[in-house]
Amino acid sequence: DEKGAESTAKVYQSRVLQILSEDTLEISMPMEQTRLILLPVDSEYDMIFFEENSLYQCFARIIDRYKSNNVYVLVMELTSNLRKYQRREYYRFSCAEEESQALEKNSPYELQPGLPLKHSVIVDISGGGLRFVSTQRYEPGSLILCSYHLVKDGEQKKYEVVGKVLAVR
Repeated sequence: DEKGAESTAKVYQSRVLQILSEDTLEISMPMEQTRLILLPVDSEYDMIFFEENSLYQCFARIIDRYKSNNVYVLVMELTSNLRKYQRREYYRFSCAEEESQALEKNSPYELQPGLPLKHSVIVDISGGGLRFVSTQRYEPGSLILCSYHLVKDGEQKKYEVVGKVLAVR
């Protein structure tokens, strides 16, 4: 997201290719479907890094972009300190891919026994669904069981809902 942008700011996904110094790193140029997103040099972005169980955030400015060995690269200069996001800023949840058919009238879904839950991080919840970051790749159309806790009226409530994966980026 561009720094200071409205809540409708565009979200781009990339990956860290190389850490060049304490405040400079190379990331892959983001793509939408098969199209490269040519972000302009000197523009500043709010970057969020997802590691297995942690989230980190900083602001960074694009100082160069180039192609190397068929990979399009952005060189980012950190313009703020990297900080760990507090867990309370994100909802943590687990999900398991649904692999069996509906078996009971009052419980339309039944999980395959022993299916491991994969940890993910919810970044947005709305009336239309939720958006999350995961190291697990889910196929569009898959059914997943989402298990998470939310605080309502000062009390923590557990939710377990079956959802359908609409899009993957």
